Amino acid sequence: MQYRTMPGGKDKLSVLGFGLMRLPVDAERKIDEAKTLEMLQTAYSSGVNYFDTAWPYHGGESEVILSKFLKSIDRSKVFIATKLPTWLIKSRSDMEEYLDKQLEKLGTPCIDYYLMHSLNGDNWKALKKLGAIDFLEKAKASGKIRHIGFSFHDKYPGFKYIIDSYKWEFCQIQHNFFDIRREAGTRGLLYAAGKGVGIIVMEPLLGGKLAGNIPEAAAKIWTKSKFKRTPAERALRFVWNYPEVQIVLSGMSALEQVQENLTIASKAKAKSLSDQELKLYQQVRKVYLAKMVVHCTGCGYCLPCPSNVGIPWALGVYNDAHIFGNKNRHRGEYNFFVPDENKAYKCTKCGVCLPKCPQKIDIPTELEKVSNYFKN
Repeated sequence: MQYRTMPGGKDKLSVLGFGLMRLPVDAERKIDEAKTLEMLQTAYSSGVNYFDTAWPYHGGESEVILSKFLKSIDRSKVFIATKLPTWLIKSRSDMEEYLDKQLEKLGTPCIDYYLMHSLNGDNWKALKKLGAIDFLEKAKASGKIRHIGFSFHDKYPGFKYIIDSYKWEFCQIQHNFFDIRREAGTRGLLYAAGKGVGIIVMEPLLGGKLAGNIPEAAAKIWTKSKFKRTPAERALRFVWNYPEVQIVLSGMSALEQVQENLTIASKAKAKSLSDQELKLYQQVRKVYLAKMVVHCTGCGYCLPCPSNVGIPWALGVYNDAHIFGNKNRHRGEYNFFVPDENKAYKCTKCGVCLPKCPQKIDIPTELEKVSNYFKN
């Protein structure tokens, strides 16, 4: 296992972090405890020392299973991360209450890396007004948490605003060779690192989408490389190639995935990809982008919508369904991540968005297609 150190800190963290959000489950969709504990123990025995969970994962049971694992090892040798469920916070006292509940569920007096979960520009403004910064600093001063960070889902302007608004110790962002311009993107990764903020990357395989169902045209491009690697290895190596990244989180759901990721993590180094191989990533990305059916860049200029439609998000999931060829999976993502009040069917075809779109997309027509597509 290789290790990297957080900026300004002394913690030597395994480059592979274990994300406890896609654990194996039984027929009743409950965590398969035996398989999960075996996976966690295998990772730990091979040097993984960073374990990431959150309040909502697996219906609230992810923190519980991590607690059971912690009782079987030397707690002082690992770093655990969990997150404040920001969408449930209505007051300053809520923050205290959830943190204390998480400490109890995890069975530990201290959380090493504590994140504000799923921040965007708007909810961070609201949380600050509720006293979030004071809460975080007092929690750290009391010893309940050691390091302060956030996970992010929004566009780059929101990311820059959050980074500039507080002296964060680390952040967790989505990044992979396909998503270099989505959300914080490469620009955000480098901006945060330039300000001395530690970088933890999630979704290096885009929820497994980059590891399976590889388009034939993309597969042909990879054959040009002198390195014969699995799709998972190519995706992980791309992120580990950044020296600014301390940890890459993988939401592993099978022992075989743990074993493969451990092997990759033992040899993937920063700046190890040649310029020639990096060009192959660019070419493969173009193959995926060519499968887009709506050329929406996610800029958000179409917003706000008078009917409150989440236009970039609806079009984004629609595109992903065609790019990665999995309608059922993306229907689930559409239903889960796009709230009902923001869904495509809410469009009244008022046309307010049309002159604002730099790509000149016929947005009302495309939203009707999205609605029909995920309805069937």
